[in-house]
Amino acid sequence: MTERALQLVLLGPPASGKGTQGELLASRFGIPKISTGDMLRAARAAGTALGREADGYMSTGRLVPDSVVIGLVAERLTEADAERGFILDGFPRTVPQAEALESLLERRGTPLTHVLQIDVPHDLLVERATLRRTDKRTGQIYHLKYSLPPPDAELEHRADDREETVRRRLDEYDAMTAALLPFYGQRGLLRRVDGVGKPEEVTARISNELEQ
Repeated sequence: MTERALQLVLLGPPASGKGTQGELLASRFGIPKISTGDMLRAARAAGTALGREADGYMSTGRLVPDSVVIGLVAERLTEADAERGFILDGFPRTVPQAEALESLLERRGTPLTHVLQIDVPHDLLVERATLRRTDKRTGQIYHLKYSLPPPDAELEHRADDREETVRRRLDEYDAMTAALLPFYGQRGLLRRVDGVGKPEEVTARISNELEQ
């Protein structure tokens, strides 16, 4: 992967370690990790036409349409830091989005090189998420099993990390990707990586897949 661009869609359920691995890959390859949340916030702050349109939906609690999101992706990929490649973090989420992205990238001449799914069993994902605690003073996130907080931390258990919420989000993710993963599998792009283990072990597995 050192001689050709990396154009990657990175997928993984909540608490799979996708964010951590995405940051490591972005640093290694010198390319941006792009999420829809980051794009929406940047477009709103910049006051672009698409940003204003997206804000009109978000401010009233409505979902931003696929056409607007794809437009934001197109805008973001024209920036200089994406010339050498990019990592799309958690996008696309549906087959229609994947089809729109495919058309966009074909017009640009920058088709995807890989789609990477990080797999972790549900029970471990629940453990990872529900044992997270946030220090109310600093915002630092700790884990009651893997990354213990200091004795003086003022911990809170966020609603997003409670078991019922976590399990619902995992079910929603599985339903969302039920058609998306076969879509990319049929195109020969999909790679699945075991996400169980230390971050560096998962990184090594990802690196091995990207070299193929």
